[in-house]
Amino acid sequence: MTALEVPPASQARALLAWAERELRPVSDSARLDAELLLADSAGIARAALIAHPERFVGETEARRLAAAVERRSRGEPLAYITGRREFYSIDLTVDASVLVPRPETELLVEHALVSLPAGKPRVLDLGTGSGAIALAIKRERPACDVTGVDVSAAAIQVARANAIRLGLDVRFLESDWFEGLAGERFDAIVANPPYVASADPAFATLAHEPRGALDGGPDGLDAYRRIFVRAGAHLETHGVLLVEHGADQRALLTAMAPTAGLNVAAIVDDLAGLPRLLVLESRS
Repeated sequence: MTALEVPPASQARALLAWAERELRPVSDSARLDAELLLADSAGIARAALIAHPERFVGETEARRLAAAVERRSRGEPLAYITGRREFYSIDLTVDASVLVPRPETELLVEHALVSLPAGKPRVLDLGTGSGAIALAIKRERPACDVTGVDVSAAAIQVARANAIRLGLDVRFLESDWFEGLAGERFDAIVANPPYVASADPAFATLAHEPRGALDGGPDGLDAYRRIFVRAGAHLETHGVLLVEHGADQRALLTAMAPTAGLNVAAIVDDLAGLPRLLVLESRS
């Protein structure tokens, strides 16, 4: 597919029909994708586009749409094409250096907020990526002292830019898990670490996202081993560690926790009924 396949200029409804048709073989949400891509390409709100499908879209915008549809048809996430992703009602800037925040990760934010004590609790987001979790917590609990760390310098740049744009005071540090946090303790530590096994065929559909944010080693549990063994030293008394995990990993993680000095305080399923989250406490 090339940009020449789309008319150089047309009404929005015609361009939407074309984009939806092109995207239907590769997307389960072809109409939504078409609307979002045209809105982004034309620089107008999606609501305005839907309300006025007779709107004329010029040649430059139509060709921009064609290029975006071509990228989407190759499997590139919509968020990387538009440079935006909504998470917990926050409009985040994202690029290919960070994982696209998933809706199911909002569950991690919800349970972290419930777990926080009153006052000014300290929160740590491990593997922060775009800063989605850390920024969502800070927005909901402004009094929190929130830190996000990531081993990727590029990811930290994205997170800091999001914090500045959103006006949220969150500290972001380049750190390999706890390495840059010697002596610091937190009331809650949250993490959505890499948990896809290295040989998982799912990587064929995840090729556009950063491998380091997804690859959890041979069994998908490498990051949990590193986090679990050191979390207790960074938790305040009565502090909690909340981790997102793969649907088939709960039993392995609950067995691993006691050997790292952690108790399982709660297990949480997502809205689809799949195992998704563990809440852990230090045994010391």
